[in-house]
Amino acid sequence: MRTVSTPSPALILPPRSSPGVLNGSSTSSSTFGTETIAMVHTPPASLSHPQRSLRQPRDQQGAPIDILPDHAFLQIFTHLPTNQLCRCARVCRRWYNLAWDPRLWRTIRLTGDVLHVDRALRVLTRRLCQDTPNVCLTLETVMVSGCRRLTDRGLYTVAQCCPELRRLEVAGCYNVSNEAVFEVVSRCPNLEHLDVSGCPKVTCISLTEEASLQLTPLHGQQIGLQYLDMTDCLSLEDEGLRTIAFHCPRLTHLYLRRCSRLTDEALRQLALHCSALRELSLSDCHLIGDFGLREVARLEGHLRYLSVAHCMRITDVGLRYVARYCPRLRYLNARGCEGLTDQGLSHLARNCPRMRSVDVGRCPLVSDAGLEVLARCCEGLRRLSLRGCESLTGRGLMALAAGCPELQLLNVQECEVPPEALRLVRQHCRRCVIEHTIPAFY
Repeated sequence: MRTVSTPSPALILPPRSSPGVLNGSSTSSSTFGTETIAMVHTPPASLSHPQRSLRQPRDQQGAPIDILPDHAFLQIFTHLPTNQLCRCARVCRRWYNLAWDPRLWRTIRLTGDVLHVDRALRVLTRRLCQDTPNVCLTLETVMVSGCRRLTDRGLYTVAQCCPELRRLEVAGCYNVSNEAVFEVVSRCPNLEHLDVSGCPKVTCISLTEEASLQLTPLHGQQIGLQYLDMTDCLSLEDEGLRTIAFHCPRLTHLYLRRCSRLTDEALRQLALHCSALRELSLSDCHLIGDFGLREVARLEGHLRYLSVAHCMRITDVGLRYVARYCPRLRYLNARGCEGLTDQGLSHLARNCPRMRSVDVGRCPLVSDAGLEVLARCCEGLRRLSLRGCESLTGRGLMALAAGCPELQLLNVQECEVPPEALRLVRQHCRRCVIEHTIPAFY
């Protein structure tokens, strides 16, 4: 009988000296020095020696849990994290066969600072490739965010063994570089969701040279990514974003928070190549100004979500461009844009009547006049943050109470507004949660 091996839970558990948490479960394992031991255990004794299972005492046979049918076990196993699923595979022959059912391995989720994630990915993919040599056709999602020991080796393993990959999350893995990311996007043509936030070595997204040469001119050098998060990729510059825009024309969600080297010229490339963009975050990109928002406005009817928080160079001029050409905008975060005034907010309200969420906190020039127009034109408004808006009085809040009955969240912290105005909001907007710093209001 051929003995089949199963990955040890030691692959995906932290050392005993440093307890860790994997997907909410506290676990530990044996160690060799300071490194987690990576082993491949044989199946339970009942798998290698079927006769032993016949010698069990009668009182140990037929445990109540064995009454459950296979589909019930599979339903339970779908809720287990990767490390616990490997543990279950070592219980008995039946659990081994059920735990390695391909339907349970559409996702691999690993976390932990001390986890030797490169080795874990190599052993897990090797086991999943047993029925289909060298490729794992069932694995669609790999989530290893926070695994700081992940290196390019781990991503090369994923790229080579998982051609059907659709989602990859490596947030906070600062040892990952461009080359490994290029290999993944080149070998996984179905990849749609990529999160490389907090990876400072990643400066752009592109195909490898070999993959580019194999593509026909008719196909072009396009990557099928729709979701890309490059938050805190501090080395990203205009040239890198130009490459991303050229290779990823299908992007619908793009997050560039705290990419402080980007300028207005980079946004011009997005408008030229990524016409389907629906969500864009430029928070804390301090070099972005009104000219950049004018380029963003060229996305026209597709844009639904825009965040320009703490972009100090943005004024009413840039907001007018967005409001005029993006009438379907639903969410705007302009917190900390001190150049915005009532005039810009009024223009936004008149041209984007379907607004659902607005954040103009820390905008000292926004006052009651802007709120009155917002309340009159955006009846479906649900979330509004006015934190730190020093020019507000009760008049603007009363207008909100009368004009926005669907309001669900109102933040007026650090605002000097009368308690009576807040009580009126609570009376007319019964589902509204009010965040405030006013002791007299309760």
